[in-house]
Amino acid sequence: MDAESVRELVTDLPGVEEHEGWAGQPAFKVRGKGFAYLSEDGTRVLLKALREEQEALSAEQPEVYQASWSSGRFGWLDVDLAGAQDDELGELLAEAWRLSAPKSLVAQAESS
Repeated sequence: MDAESVRELVTDLPGVEEHEGWAGQPAFKVRGKGFAYLSEDGTRVLLKALREEQEALSAEQPEVYQASWSSGRFGWLDVDLAGAQDDELGELLAEAWRLSAPKSLVAQAESS
């Protein structure tokens, strides 16, 4: 999956807005909460995950998934777009959105 495909996938999710991140890179937020950030060169994406998933993926495929940082029950994954499988990355991006979106928006998305 390339950066443009990531952008299209996440902006199709309900309530997502694209902003400029701290270093000018694309940042994706739902109701003001960030859940995915593309690298400036478009080769990587940083996304929100549960800490357990962060640990498992970075242990299983360290060449693709690297633990970035953790806070509370969440961990952030730094993902190499070229090495990630499209379907798995799509699921991870949708889960990152669900972890940040309000419950009412998640329920609305699941019912449609």
